[in-house]
Amino acid sequence: PYTTEVLKETVADSYNRLIAPAIEREIRSELTERAENGAIEVFGKNLHQLLMQPPIAGKVVLGWDPAFRTGCKLAVVDETGKVIGTTVIYPTAPTTPKKIQASKDLLKKIIPKYHISLISLGNGTASRESEEFIVELLKEIPEKVQYVIVNEAGASVYSASKLASEEFPKFDVGQRSAASIARRLQDPLAELVKIDPKAIGVGQYQHDMNQKKLGEALSGVVEDCVNKVGVDLNTASASLLEYISGISKVIAKNIVAYREENGRFESRRELLKVAKLGPKAFEQCAGFARITGGKNPLDATSVHPESYEAAQKLLKVVEDIRSLADSIQAVCSLVIDSLPKETDTPKTLPEKKPEQIPLEKVRGVLAEKSRNGKTAEVRAIIQKYGADRLSGIDPKDYAEVLAEAEVL
Repeated sequence: PYTTEVLKETVADSYNRLIAPAIEREIRSELTERAENGAIEVFGKNLHQLLMQPPIAGKVVLGWDPAFRTGCKLAVVDETGKVIGTTVIYPTAPTTPKKIQASKDLLKKIIPKYHISLISLGNGTASRESEEFIVELLKEIPEKVQYVIVNEAGASVYSASKLASEEFPKFDVGQRSAASIARRLQDPLAELVKIDPKAIGVGQYQHDMNQKKLGEALSGVVEDCVNKVGVDLNTASASLLEYISGISKVIAKNIVAYREENGRFESRRELLKVAKLGPKAFEQCAGFARITGGKNPLDATSVHPESYEAAQKLLKVVEDIRSLADSIQAVCSLVIDSLPKETDTPKTLPEKKPEQIPLEKVRGVLAEKSRNGKTAEVRAIIQKYGADRLSGIDPKDYAEVLAEAEVL
């Protein structure tokens, strides 16, 4: 009785001061971790969809980075992604009618000169005003040119990065941004891998979560996308190549250096000549590297060099099956041709005489029906054929009489 109050106070104090805050922290930590994992998963899915957008190949694209005061930066990118010209125009406020007309005149020269068929317009500041200007321009020119509004998230981050300065050392930030906007329409995957995934702007609260976990998850998504699609060894940049399994940053730069020094790759086996790329690395990366128009058509597929022999055997089997199918089709055609045509006169078949039913059989059936209380119905059947008794019915009608009697 003397210690009860003390024990109650001790328990209350320990709960309020130690246990309750500890439980709250634990629950809050668990919920935060769960929310973080959910946000990373959403970010990963959004990034995957963005990277897997289909490319628009074989088009000369005009990249358009819109702005007001500093003017709109333009970059012309050819079919291979090479920047072949840049300029600045001032069609948006603050401007003058003279500057707007000068911008139109310049574009009317650039479009036919470089055979531009697509305009990639960034969706940033002054995008709507630039769109209005482009629509007016397209009505005034004979060339068939289309425009696409592209999400420019991350373009400014890329244009100020070390990678962009290495790729375009003579360009300013605006020109690099315009080139990036054009390229991300041509091949979104190849261009977006150059940008830190967190700067692309497709996730929620990415700056509030565990940066290491987020970075690992997003790098995994990018690597998965690159390896799913594969890369063209003759056009891929070092930043794209380094996401392939077995290729590090150093090896990626060595591949690009080898390509610049020796020309295009003609075979996957040439990768073994690249510095620091050994047999193990080749085994890992060969299936994801593509060579279009090379010596072996299988180099343009996802078939690994180790499986070339098996693939060729399979192709031989398919070829044999196809030739067998062609032979069977030829035989079937001969058989069909030998069959009588619809126009041929059909041979007259001997007419089959109907089987004669004996009178005793019919009489037996009718007698059985009469014994079962169907006398009136039997009499009605006989009278139907214009007779008073069975013997007065024509033998040709016996089959019909039997059929009617069976129904009774």
